[in-house]
Amino acid sequence: MKALNIITDPVYTEPKEFSSYEKFWLKYLNDKRDLPFIHLLTAIHILIIPAAVVLYTPLLQGWHWWLLYVPYFYVSQLYFKGRFGLMLHCIVHRKLFKKRYMWIYHWVIWAICPFFGHTPETYFAHHMGMHHVANNMLDDASSTLPYQRDSVRGFLSYVGRFLILGFRDTFMYFFKNKRKKFYIRLAAGEFSFYIFCVGMCFVNFHATLFIFIIPFVFARIVMMLGNWTQHAFVDLNNLEDNSINCINTQYNKICWNDGYHAVHHIRPAVHYTELPAELLKNKDLFARQKTPIFDGVHYLHIFRWLMTKRYDKMAKNLVNLNSIYSSEEEAIINLKQRTRKFVPSK
Repeated sequence: MKALNIITDPVYTEPKEFSSYEKFWLKYLNDKRDLPFIHLLTAIHILIIPAAVVLYTPLLQGWHWWLLYVPYFYVSQLYFKGRFGLMLHCIVHRKLFKKRYMWIYHWVIWAICPFFGHTPETYFAHHMGMHHVANNMLDDASSTLPYQRDSVRGFLSYVGRFLILGFRDTFMYFFKNKRKKFYIRLAAGEFSFYIFCVGMCFVNFHATLFIFIIPFVFARIVMMLGNWTQHAFVDLNNLEDNSINCINTQYNKICWNDGYHAVHHIRPAVHYTELPAELLKNKDLFARQKTPIFDGVHYLHIFRWLMTKRYDKMAKNLVNLNSIYSSEEEAIINLKQRTRKFVPSK
């Protein structure tokens, strides 16, 4: 186990001088700390969108098409996908643009999101309208509670259900709770994407399959893998304590401190650069609850160790806050208890 020492994850540091390009965008932004999102979106517009357009044209045929698509897939679906998805997470919580420039936000949601497998409006509806409200409880369409969370079979069942019934379950959550604004946005975004893909198949089926449809399925699997890991460790005596933090990892540097998930559920509107300080403010709470905090590893490490039941590796990278554990064996017992399937009492 580890002690809570220096946190090296990103915090905001004022640059000595903003570039001319940054000064231009500062007029549009609500918060200057969000300039990295502008740099990301600029790179996407320069690298991803033009390449996708070329892939739709007859300019490239046969292996020449694949010669462009392979680097396109790597850059869009492996290099940018996490950065973009977690930027999306940030900007649905905190408005990126000033009110008069919200059309740029809608451009991102409706025009850019589909390139990364996100159907328009559905991330906002699912995450803001349901996930943060239901907090992984049983009525949350992406709840991990009904599953054994260190089980490959449990994970496959979880992903399979969400791929097939996730939209229906989320829609019915809003419908039952009479949250019309959310189920309309959810349905509009989801079905618009389906209609768009059908139409684009008539233009170029091959390109549509590889640029939009496969990334859509890939994105939902990745999001469920993330949610599974973030909510794998549940205190069955206090179901609200169901998340983790991953600190001091390169992942936090490229994905906007996404590792601070338990902190994020306590303070959803806090800017990502403030999350390390919020963790320190809440460390006594996390110690009392025995909320897992992992140092130097990220969600993919935790997911792999869950699927292989390597609790020894998890315990080795666990922060022993306020010396709550006397040994790694004691920590392992707590971690194992937290991954058990929740069975409601009759």
